[in-house]
Amino acid sequence: MATETRPQGLTEQQQKWFASVQANLARETGKTLDEWVEIVRRECPETKPRARTDWLKATYGIGQNRAAAIFGVAFPSEMGWDDAEGLRVALWTDPAQLAILEAVETAVADFPGLVTGQRKTFTAWSHKAQFAALKPVKGGQAMLGLAVTPDASPRLADPRNEGWSDRLKSKLPLMSPADVDAEVKAWLKAAWERS
Repeated sequence: MATETRPQGLTEQQQKWFASVQANLARETGKTLDEWVEIVRRECPETKPRARTDWLKATYGIGQNRAAAIFGVAFPSEMGWDDAEGLRVALWTDPAQLAILEAVETAVADFPGLVTGQRKTFTAWSHKAQFAALKPVKGGQAMLGLAVTPDASPRLADPRNEGWSDRLKSKLPLMSPADVDAEVKAWLKAAWERS
Protein backbone atom coordinates (compact mmCIF):
# COMPACT_ATOMS: atom_id res chain seq x y z
CA MET A 1 0.00 0.00 0.00
CA ALA A 2 1.31 3.46 -0.95
CA THR A 3 2.10 5.97 1.73
CA GLU A 4 0.75 9.46 1.35
CA THR A 5 3.59 11.93 0.94
CA ARG A 6 3.22 15.69 1.00
CA PRO A 7 5.80 18.43 0.70
CA GLN A 8 6.75 20.01 3.99
CA GLY A 9 5.80 23.60 4.58
CA LEU A 10 2.21 23.50 3.38
CA THR A 11 -0.66 25.50 4.77
CA GLU A 12 -3.67 23.59 6.09
CA GLN A 13 -5.56 24.45 2.90
CA GLN A 14 -2.67 23.20 0.74
CA GLN A 15 -2.44 19.97 2.78
CA LYS A 16 -6.16 19.32 2.25
CA TRP A 17 -5.81 19.96 -1.47
CA PHE A 18 -2.80 17.64 -1.77
CA ALA A 19 -4.62 14.89 0.16
CA SER A 20 -7.70 15.29 -2.05
CA VAL A 21 -5.59 14.87 -5.20
CA GLN A 22 -4.26 11.58 -3.85
CA ALA A 23 -7.65 10.43 -2.53
CA ASN A 24 -9.50 11.17 -5.77
CA LEU A 25 -7.08 9.47 -8.15
CA ALA A 26 -9.22 6.31 -8.40
CA ARG A 27 -12.43 8.21 -9.10
CA GLU A 28 -10.81 10.58 -11.59
CA THR A 29 -8.42 8.21 -13.38
CA GLY A 30 -9.82 4.71 -12.83
CA LYS A 31 -6.69 3.63 -10.94
CA THR A 32 -5.78 3.92 -7.28
CA LEU A 33 -2.68 5.66 -6.00
CA ASP A 34 -1.15 2.22 -5.36
CA GLU A 35 -1.82 1.17 -8.97
CA TRP A 36 -0.29 4.38 -10.34
CA VAL A 37 2.78 3.97 -8.13
CA GLU A 38 3.24 0.44 -9.45
CA ILE A 39 2.81 1.59 -13.06
CA VAL A 40 5.38 4.37 -12.85
CA ARG A 41 7.89 2.24 -10.97
CA ARG A 42 7.53 -0.55 -13.54
CA GLU A 43 7.10 1.37 -16.80
CA CYS A 44 8.54 4.89 -16.62
CA PRO A 45 11.85 4.98 -18.49
CA GLU A 46 12.65 8.52 -17.33
CA THR A 47 14.81 9.46 -14.35
CA LYS A 48 14.39 13.25 -14.13
CA PRO A 49 11.26 14.76 -12.53
CA ARG A 50 10.20 16.91 -15.52
CA ALA A 51 10.78 14.05 -17.97
CA ARG A 52 8.79 11.69 -15.75
CA THR A 53 5.90 14.14 -15.59
CA ASP A 54 6.00 14.62 -19.36
CA TRP A 55 6.07 10.83 -19.86
CA LEU A 56 3.07 10.28 -17.56
CA LYS A 57 1.09 12.96 -19.38
CA ALA A 58 2.00 11.68 -22.85
CA THR A 59 1.45 8.02 -21.97
CA TYR A 60 -1.58 8.22 -19.67
CA GLY A 61 -2.89 11.79 -19.86
CA ILE A 62 -2.06 12.50 -16.21
CA GLY A 63 -1.52 16.19 -15.46
CA GLN A 64 1.20 17.81 -13.39
CA ASN A 65 -0.60 17.91 -10.02
CA ARG A 66 -1.64 14.26 -10.11
CA ALA A 67 1.81 13.33 -11.41
CA ALA A 68 3.44 15.10 -8.45
CA ALA A 69 1.19 13.16 -6.07
CA ILE A 70 2.07 9.85 -7.76
CA PHE A 71 5.81 10.47 -8.05
CA GLY A 72 5.92 11.81 -4.50
CA VAL A 73 4.90 8.36 -3.31
CA ALA A 74 6.72 6.31 -5.96
CA PHE A 75 10.05 8.12 -5.54
CA PRO A 76 9.83 10.11 -2.27
CA SER A 77 13.55 10.46 -1.66
CA GLU A 78 14.03 11.84 -5.17
CA MET A 79 11.31 14.42 -4.64
CA GLY A 80 13.16 15.67 -1.58
CA TRP A 81 9.92 16.64 0.12
CA ASP A 82 10.95 15.05 3.37
CA ASP A 83 14.16 17.10 3.53
CA ALA A 84 13.31 20.80 3.39
CA GLU A 85 16.69 21.81 4.82
CA GLY A 86 18.50 19.65 2.23
CA LEU A 87 16.51 21.30 -0.57
CA ARG A 88 17.33 24.74 0.83
CA VAL A 89 21.05 24.01 1.06
CA ALA A 90 21.13 22.53 -2.46
CA LEU A 91 19.26 25.49 -3.98
CA TRP A 92 20.92 28.42 -2.22
CA THR A 93 24.60 27.62 -2.84
CA ASP A 94 25.71 31.08 -3.99
CA PRO A 95 26.56 33.29 -0.96
CA ALA A 96 25.18 36.43 -2.65
CA GLN A 97 21.87 34.73 -3.38
CA LEU A 98 21.73 33.21 0.10
CA ALA A 99 22.16 36.71 1.57
CA ILE A 100 19.14 37.88 -0.45
CA LEU A 101 17.11 34.90 0.79
CA GLU A 102 18.06 35.68 4.37
CA ALA A 103 16.99 39.32 3.91
CA VAL A 104 13.55 38.20 2.67
CA GLU A 105 13.30 35.65 5.50
CA THR A 106 14.02 38.43 7.99
CA ALA A 107 11.39 40.67 6.37
CA VAL A 108 8.63 38.05 6.80
CA ALA A 109 9.81 36.41 10.03
CA ASP A 110 7.28 38.09 12.30
CA PHE A 111 4.22 37.50 10.10
CA PRO A 112 1.69 35.51 12.18
CA GLY A 113 0.78 32.12 10.71
CA LEU A 114 3.76 32.14 8.36
CA VAL A 115 4.43 28.84 6.59
CA THR A 116 7.73 28.45 4.74
CA GLY A 117 7.75 25.90 1.97
CA GLN A 118 11.01 24.78 0.42
CA ARG A 119 10.82 23.43 -3.12
CA LYS A 120 13.54 22.30 -5.51
CA THR A 121 13.62 25.55 -7.45
CA PHE A 122 12.29 28.16 -5.03
CA THR A 123 11.46 29.04 -1.44
CA ALA A 124 7.82 29.98 -0.82
CA TRP A 125 5.96 31.75 1.95
CA SER A 126 2.28 31.25 2.67
CA HIS A 127 -0.33 32.29 5.18
CA LYS A 128 -3.58 30.62 4.12
CA ALA A 129 -2.25 30.63 0.56
CA GLN A 130 1.10 31.40 -1.02
CA PHE A 131 1.90 35.12 -0.97
CA ALA A 132 5.58 35.20 -2.00
CA ALA A 133 8.36 33.08 -3.45
CA LEU A 134 12.04 33.58 -4.15
CA LYS A 135 14.33 31.75 -6.54
CA PRO A 136 17.96 32.18 -7.45
CA VAL A 137 18.73 33.49 -10.93
CA LYS A 138 21.94 34.01 -12.89
CA GLY A 139 24.51 36.52 -11.76
CA GLY A 140 24.13 36.12 -8.01
CA GLN A 141 20.64 37.60 -8.07
CA ALA A 142 17.23 36.34 -7.00
CA MET A 143 13.71 36.78 -8.36
CA LEU A 144 10.93 37.58 -5.90
CA GLY A 145 7.34 36.72 -6.78
CA LEU A 146 4.58 38.57 -4.94
CA ALA A 147 0.82 38.27 -4.62
CA VAL A 148 0.42 41.93 -5.53
CA THR A 149 -0.29 43.29 -8.99
CA PRO A 150 2.49 44.87 -11.04
CA ASP A 151 0.66 48.20 -11.12
CA ALA A 152 1.63 48.67 -7.44
CA SER A 153 5.01 50.02 -8.59
CA PRO A 154 7.15 50.54 -11.69
CA ARG A 155 9.70 48.24 -10.01
CA LEU A 156 7.34 45.28 -10.43
CA ALA A 157 6.88 43.27 -13.63
CA ASP A 158 4.48 40.62 -14.89
CA PRO A 159 5.73 37.11 -14.10
CA ARG A 160 6.28 34.77 -17.04
CA ASN A 161 6.82 31.02 -16.59
CA GLU A 162 8.31 31.36 -13.13
CA GLY A 163 7.13 27.95 -11.86
CA TRP A 164 5.54 29.14 -8.65
CA SER A 165 1.90 29.74 -7.68
CA ASP A 166 -0.39 31.52 -10.12
CA ARG A 167 -1.36 33.69 -7.14
CA LEU A 168 1.95 35.54 -7.51
CA LYS A 169 0.98 38.31 -9.93
CA SER A 170 4.24 40.25 -10.05
CA LYS A 171 7.97 39.70 -9.88
CA LEU A 172 10.92 41.77 -8.79
CA PRO A 173 14.60 41.10 -9.43
CA LEU A 174 16.70 41.50 -6.29
CA MET A 175 20.37 42.25 -6.87
CA SER A 176 21.43 42.33 -3.21
CA PRO A 177 19.98 42.17 0.32
CA ALA A 178 19.77 45.97 0.26
CA ASP A 179 17.03 45.65 -2.39
CA VAL A 180 14.77 44.20 0.32
CA ASP A 181 13.93 47.75 1.34
CA ALA A 182 10.93 49.33 3.07
CA GLU A 183 8.88 49.26 -0.14
CA VAL A 184 9.53 45.52 -0.67
CA LYS A 185 8.71 44.85 2.98
CA ALA A 186 5.42 46.73 2.54
CA TRP A 187 4.55 44.63 -0.54
CA LEU A 188 5.37 41.44 1.37
CA LYS A 189 3.10 42.56 4.21
CA ALA A 190 0.28 43.50 1.82
CA ALA A 191 0.59 40.16 0.02
CA TRP A 192 0.56 38.29 3.35
CA GLU A 193 -2.59 40.17 4.45
CA ARG A 194 -4.38 39.13 1.24
CA SER A 195 -3.41 35.48 1.52
